[in-house]
Amino acid sequence: MTTTTTAARLDQPRELRRTLLPRPHYDPESFGRLSERIARFLGTARFLVYMTVFVTVWIGWNALAPSWLRFDPYPFIFLTLMLSLQASYAAPLILLAQNRQGDRDRVQYEQDRSRDDRSIADTEYLTREIAGLRMAVSEVATRDFVRSEIQQLLKDIDGERKESNSALS
Repeated sequence: MTTTTTAARLDQPRELRRTLLPRPHYDPESFGRLSERIARFLGTARFLVYMTVFVTVWIGWNALAPSWLRFDPYPFIFLTLMLSLQASYAAPLILLAQNRQGDRDRVQYEQDRSRDDRSIADTEYLTREIAGLRMAVSEVATRDFVRSEIQQLLKDIDGERKESNSALS
């Protein structure tokens, strides 16, 4: 006799547990826009200049200041910690911004594809219409054909008039 508990089943999702502490709520769209702004700033020359100045001042202060004013001596462990912390926040923010850009690109691609499909359908429709017009025009009498027919009718009328005048005389 074997018993299977829901905790042992890996093919079924776990039920959500209710916690006593409220979970923080945030607006994903606002957070996404903020992460994009931060990611855009991290990719600028201004950020590199600011970071260079910050690190240079940090190292300069802790290397050249009197010993009682130094707060991070030579191996600069605290500076390393600060830069690691900045990198640990920057990487997910950049990835989030890239994911949002990928979603926008996907939507744009779908819109472009839909627009292309409509353009192809319109082009095919217009091609069929032009082909129909060409076929209809080929059945319509041309100017030269109408002229030749009129000239032939005039000759026939003149011939009949001459015959009727000669019969009357």
